[in-house]
Amino acid sequence: MINTVEFFGEKTERVLAFGAHPDDLDFGAAGTIAAFTAAGIEVQYCIMTDGDAGGFDDRDPRETALLRHAEQEQAALKVGVKTVHFLGERDGYLEPSHDVIRKVVRLIREVKPSIVMAMHPERNWDRIQRSHPDHLACGEAVTRAIYPAVENPFAYPELLREEGLEAYKVPWLWLYGAPRERENGFVDITDYFGQKMDALRAHFTQHPDVAAMERFVHQQCSANGQRAQFAEHRLAEGFHLVAVNADDTIAGF
Repeated sequence: MINTVEFFGEKTERVLAFGAHPDDLDFGAAGTIAAFTAAGIEVQYCIMTDGDAGGFDDRDPRETALLRHAEQEQAALKVGVKTVHFLGERDGYLEPSHDVIRKVVRLIREVKPSIVMAMHPERNWDRIQRSHPDHLACGEAVTRAIYPAVENPFAYPELLREEGLEAYKVPWLWLYGAPRERENGFVDITDYFGQKMDALRAHFTQHPDVAAMERFVHQQCSANGQRAQFAEHRLAEGFHLVAVNADDTIAGF
């Protein structure tokens, strides 16, 4: 199990967190993100689709997209995030294409985060709803971008030639929504659970039964706390933590 305490110290300056849809990050990582921002760490969001196919009301998808942008910006503020990037991909059609990967590479090189967060690219058979095709595509696109493209100056050379965005080595990739067997790090979010729930409630178009949503999220975080063997009644979020460029990393290995 990786000790997550070190990530709240001097090692972490910026975090760039990717989600496929508005609200994905709030379900998967908002408590941890609130802990990061409380520690003075800058966090930026990137939402890859507009969420235009989500919700339970009969409204024009363009209106839904605008509403979900606003919901996500409000939710981000609840956990201390001021910058939200929207890639504008169509909900339900996200693919790890070179166009999408190039956008991810551009943003990572611009932000230069110590940690990149993204959805897990492997299907979770215990709860298949976590494995919406857009979720898997988000994880795959970000993972492909991080290695080797972000750190390879010959990948998408126009980013360097035309925009001056130099290659950058990402230290850590944190994947959320992972299959249980992949989770190797947990963050105690007990003190930030209220902020996580406030962020989730901001997505009013997505919750036909708010009370049921709240019970479900509390149960999931409680179960994570038990799996992490935290003290009784502690709440946690789980991640698959991947060291991309560690102290022992050499070129290509």
